[in-house]
Amino acid sequence: MSVVTRTATVKVTASLPQRTLVRTFGAVTPVDRTDPLPLWAQVLADLRRRLESGEFAEGFPTDVELVAQYGVSRHTAREAVRRLQAEGVVRRERGRGTFVRSAEFEQPTGALYSLFRSLEAQGVEQRSVVLDLRQVVDAGVAARFGLGPDAALVRLERLRLADDLPLAHDTAWLPASLATPLLGVDFTHTALYDELQHRCGVRPTAGRERIGTELPPEAECELLGIDCRQPVFRIQRSSHAGDRMVEWRETLVRGDRYAFVARWSPSSAYEASLTAATA
Repeated sequence: MSVVTRTATVKVTASLPQRTLVRTFGAVTPVDRTDPLPLWAQVLADLRRRLESGEFAEGFPTDVELVAQYGVSRHTAREAVRRLQAEGVVRRERGRGTFVRSAEFEQPTGALYSLFRSLEAQGVEQRSVVLDLRQVVDAGVAARFGLGPDAALVRLERLRLADDLPLAHDTAWLPASLATPLLGVDFTHTALYDELQHRCGVRPTAGRERIGTELPPEAECELLGIDCRQPVFRIQRSSHAGDRMVEWRETLVRGDRYAFVARWSPSSAYEASLTAATA
């Protein structure tokens, strides 16, 4: 089969004078009408190839564009896209179009974990953009540690990236009496708990998390690169080393890229617990 490059031209009408918007996509494998394989299946196979090449990072073609690219009916184009939607590869939104789903990462519940190690274990390249690392005074957070309102805390705020796409906005507080050595750490590609153990001689041994969902505020939407109508997970965690609380953390995680997994067996207890949401 030959491979061609086609340009789909779509007319966009608004309150302004009519104009033509042109989007150019990559190489297209034309359908073979002598092939016994249905036309929608041929289009589907080529769309999978193009998806794997990363061609649609900037946007998935509309039905009109697919018709122009492959020279097939709109019904055929829609059937190919419907199959991709059924596979969970793309999602369709009424009035907005078709979008490629981002990769989703799984996180088991029931164990204290490091997001850094969790992603690395799944073969995902991760790094952090450090938004803030300094000593602060925060009476509200200090109270969670049982400290006075003027107690010094170390605040670490990061935007967590997975394969260079935003995954989570993460802010952690630790008592400065414990964590001051962390102020000199480059957290671009290292785990907080590893540095806490290496530089401060402390390793969290237990913790408690509350996981809820919410619609993020506008500033968080911009940071995470999502629509404000898209829910996120809010994770609040307290970590302890023995009887001492050593960390309070609040994390917003993209709901379209993250999933929590609970496991159970007849011989062991269910590993996840649910807490009713409170105002």
